[in-house]
Amino acid sequence: MTAVAPPSEKDLEAHFERTIERDQRVEPRDWVPDGYRKTMIRQIAQHAHSEIIGMQPEGNWITRAPSLRRKAILLAKVQDEAGHGLYLYSAAATLGADRADLTDKLITGRQKYSSIFNYPTLSFADVGVIGWLVDGAAICNQVPLCRSSYGPYARSMIRICKEESFHQRQGFELLMTMMRGTGGQREMVQEAVDRWWWPSLMMFGPPDADSPNTAQSMAWKVKRHTNDELRQRFVDMSVPQAAALGVTLPDPELRWNPDRGHHDFGAIDWAEFKEILKGNGPCNAQRIEHRRRAHDDGAWVREAAAAHASKKGEK
Repeated sequence: MTAVAPPSEKDLEAHFERTIERDQRVEPRDWVPDGYRKTMIRQIAQHAHSEIIGMQPEGNWITRAPSLRRKAILLAKVQDEAGHGLYLYSAAATLGADRADLTDKLITGRQKYSSIFNYPTLSFADVGVIGWLVDGAAICNQVPLCRSSYGPYARSMIRICKEESFHQRQGFELLMTMMRGTGGQREMVQEAVDRWWWPSLMMFGPPDADSPNTAQSMAWKVKRHTNDELRQRFVDMSVPQAAALGVTLPDPELRWNPDRGHHDFGAIDWAEFKEILKGNGPCNAQRIEHRRRAHDDGAWVREAAAAHASKKGEK
């Protein structure tokens, strides 16, 4: 019987390209180019890190929430974010990434997370604004990822987006309640909106002309829309929501453009964005130190779990 020769790398690459062209999913068992694997690990890891670091700004308010109901809501949300991180680290593992290695890269500054989480939460209104604007921006960015070409990532995004949508509604409801309250509460909401609006626009990443990864990610159908397309969608979505809340978005250039069929908006301070990416944001050091301390404090739990698994395996 004649042995069948294994497919060549050229054949495997042609099969991969056909899979992408047909808008089909790439699965862990499939051959992928090294560049695709590295791109997916980078994106999924950054997303996972963002979910884990993102627990900190709101987690800071759990003990200070103004009622038991608000405390329970916030606790549930922070717990959801931990779950999102777990889904994503698991998706990265299907590409051969080791979770311990990814964590080490995070706490040593070799991998990034979303710049938005390096801003402080100064009042309880920030909890609502994060739900409305930050989670709203996340939804704009992540819903298209449900159709990402990498199967495990796309499937994890389905549940994540459902929960993020709920988080956004929770934030909007909190802000609506505060806007129906005292003058001081309304001022608190407006002040929080003023601080979080521009960082929320930065969440989508640099302009398309300055984004080094967008073109290739679009070609591989990892992403379905460019940074600027998603940013515009978010602005158009947020303007009527702000009107419903009764808050003013802090952009004097924000106005409807009937010729474009979209809202025009002012220039983003990309110098601030770059400084935060360099680690010079208001809370960069605090966020990483908190994550490093939590990782170190949890070493005994990981060791105990590993010992239990080993003992169980021997039996």
